[in-house]
Amino acid sequence: MANDFDKSILDRVAHRPWPMPAGPWVMTQTWHDLLFAHWPIAADGLRPLVPPAFELDTFGGRAWIGVVPFSMTNVALRAFPAIPWMSEFPELNVRTYVRMGNRPGVYFFSLDAGSWLAVKAARLVLNLPYRSAAMTVTAQPSRVAYQSRRADPTPRATFIAEYWPTGSAFHPTAGSLEHFLTERYCLYHVDRQGRPYRLEIHHPPWPLQPADALISENTMAEAAGLSLPPERPLLHFSKRQDMVAWSPTRGRALE
Repeated sequence: MANDFDKSILDRVAHRPWPMPAGPWVMTQTWHDLLFAHWPIAADGLRPLVPPAFELDTFGGRAWIGVVPFSMTNVALRAFPAIPWMSEFPELNVRTYVRMGNRPGVYFFSLDAGSWLAVKAARLVLNLPYRSAAMTVTAQPSRVAYQSRRADPTPRATFIAEYWPTGSAFHPTAGSLEHFLTERYCLYHVDRQGRPYRLEIHHPPWPLQPADALISENTMAEAAGLSLPPERPLLHFSKRQDMVAWSPTRGRALE
């Protein structure tokens, strides 16, 4: 599956909310068998957990928390080929939605990964909250079985679920909740000095499918200091997404 990155995505730009960065992209990734599990949450309870440089992005007056399990291939720098044992591993994100100026993006509370090398590199270079985890993923034609247990058990961060698509793929319509939750073309975080940065990405429009899931255990949000509501999450599945990323921008370039 490695080295099948779809470079044609670089020519598909009409859907983007702003132009791609002028400089060269630096990394590729391919995401497989994603589950988007989203819960609404009160913005005032979320605000203290997000750096003040970032404005919370809300939909219908509510903020949203996403728990997103998936697998990755083609994780490689631009000048180097993808190497299977280094470039393929599962990942599990806990995220919310923020913006700076007129550019909405993603803010990550945690990124658990089944690759110690990816964890070390992302923490060193980007100061992203990556964590090592023991992860197993079994992708069958009809469903995905996913297990993740963070290596550091304090606090416990576990996700065990089976999930599957329940309908045909569609591209979310601009202005819809599905579009708000998925069509994001940058992430925001802070460096080791607490300074905000933006990391731009590019991918085609998301091919989403309605989904269902049996979630046996999910303490990912609680480990980040978040309390999920008791209601059933909004669920979407996506089979595959190819993306490229640029180096972070800081300072006046964020304005």
